[in-house]
Amino acid sequence: MRTRREKHSPRIPLGECAPPDEGPLVHERLVATAREASQRAYAPYSHLRVGAALLGARGHTFAGCNVENSSFGLTICAERVALFRAVAEGERQFSALAIYTPDAGPLAPCGACRQALAEFCADLPIISVGQSGAQREYRLRELLPEAFAWPGDPTAAGRAGKRRAQRESGA
Repeated sequence: MRTRREKHSPRIPLGECAPPDEGPLVHERLVATAREASQRAYAPYSHLRVGAALLGARGHTFAGCNVENSSFGLTICAERVALFRAVAEGERQFSALAIYTPDAGPLAPCGACRQALAEFCADLPIISVGQSGAQREYRLRELLPEAFAWPGDPTAAGRAGKRRAQRESGA
């Protein structure tokens, strides 16, 4: 029997999404982790508590919650907290993201979160759950089809930009 580490090879190129961990149990676990993280959110200004759970290629789940600041530009979203936590712990490939808020309908990641996530997995599957269990599913590529990337960038966003440039030049 294969172990989780064998299933998700660490040799996936930077920016490529890890093979998805399919199945309702994985989705339920991610949503439950995001729900728990939302309870730790610090949202005294918007009162919009958000939790996120990012599944890494090696099977670890990284949770994050939004943290607001009275200087609104310093506020950070749950999705980026989860991403930065994962990167700080050595993860670079991801296979799914769950977002949960008890305070609104299902939310899509903001533009800054979309760009940050695209650096690592341009086609990340996203599950978003809101009030009363309402749910939406997205692919990051659908939400951010024109991700910014430096020319020659080896990340997922860079490869998407290179393909876009080739289409536009007719190559």
